[in-house]
Amino acid sequence: MFSWILHLSMTLSQGQVQQQASMSVMKMAMGNAEQQGEALQKLMSTNNIAAIQHAAQPHLGGNIDLKL
Repeated sequence: MFSWILHLSMTLSQGQVQQQASMSVMKMAMGNAEQQGEALQKLMSTNNIAAIQHAAQPHLGGNIDLKL
Protein backbone atom coordinates (compact mmCIF):
# COMPACT_ATOMS: atom_id res chain seq x y z
CA MET A 1 0.00 0.00 0.00
CA PHE A 2 2.82 2.43 0.89
CA SER A 3 4.61 1.83 -2.43
CA TRP A 4 1.40 2.57 -4.32
CA ILE A 5 1.08 5.94 -2.55
CA LEU A 6 4.75 6.68 -3.18
CA HIS A 7 4.35 5.83 -6.87
CA LEU A 8 1.23 8.02 -7.12
CA SER A 9 3.03 10.90 -5.41
CA MET A 10 5.98 10.66 -7.81
CA THR A 11 3.67 10.52 -10.82
CA LEU A 12 1.77 13.62 -9.69
CA SER A 13 5.04 15.44 -9.05
CA GLN A 14 6.34 14.60 -12.52
CA GLY A 15 3.07 15.82 -14.02
CA GLN A 16 3.41 19.13 -12.19
CA VAL A 17 7.00 19.58 -13.43
CA GLN A 18 5.91 18.85 -17.00
CA GLN A 19 3.05 21.32 -16.71
CA GLN A 20 5.36 24.02 -15.34
CA ALA A 21 7.84 23.44 -18.16
CA SER A 22 5.06 23.60 -20.72
CA MET A 23 3.79 26.87 -19.27
CA SER A 24 7.31 28.35 -19.36
CA VAL A 25 7.74 27.43 -23.02
CA MET A 26 4.31 28.87 -23.84
CA LYS A 27 5.14 32.14 -22.05
CA MET A 28 8.41 32.42 -23.98
CA ALA A 29 6.59 31.81 -27.27
CA MET A 30 3.97 34.42 -26.39
CA GLY A 31 6.72 36.91 -25.55
CA ASN A 32 8.43 36.27 -28.88
CA ALA A 33 5.14 36.66 -30.76
CA GLU A 34 4.46 39.92 -28.95
CA GLN A 35 7.90 41.27 -29.87
CA GLN A 36 7.42 40.29 -33.50
CA GLY A 37 4.01 41.94 -33.54
CA GLU A 38 5.44 45.15 -32.11
CA ALA A 39 8.23 45.12 -34.69
CA LEU A 40 5.70 44.63 -37.48
CA GLN A 41 3.55 47.47 -36.17
CA LYS A 42 6.60 49.72 -36.05
CA LEU A 43 7.55 48.79 -39.60
CA MET A 44 4.02 49.39 -40.85
CA SER A 45 3.74 52.72 -39.03
CA THR A 46 6.76 54.15 -40.83
CA ASN A 47 4.62 54.50 -43.98
CA ASN A 48 7.64 53.46 -46.03
CA ILE A 49 5.78 51.17 -48.43
CA ALA A 50 8.63 51.18 -50.98
CA ALA A 51 11.07 49.81 -48.41
CA ILE A 52 8.58 47.12 -47.39
CA GLN A 53 8.03 46.12 -51.01
CA HIS A 54 11.76 46.05 -51.65
CA ALA A 55 12.31 43.87 -48.58
CA ALA A 56 9.64 41.46 -49.84
CA GLN A 57 10.95 41.38 -53.43
CA PRO A 58 14.56 42.65 -53.47
CA HIS A 59 15.18 41.52 -57.06
CA LEU A 60 12.60 43.96 -58.48
CA GLY A 61 13.38 47.56 -59.36
CA GLY A 62 17.14 47.23 -59.54
CA ASN A 63 17.34 47.68 -63.33
CA ILE A 64 15.71 50.09 -65.75
CA ASP A 65 15.31 49.29 -69.44
CA LEU A 66 15.70 52.38 -71.64
CA LYS A 67 15.19 52.68 -75.40
CA LEU A 68 16.32 55.79 -77.28
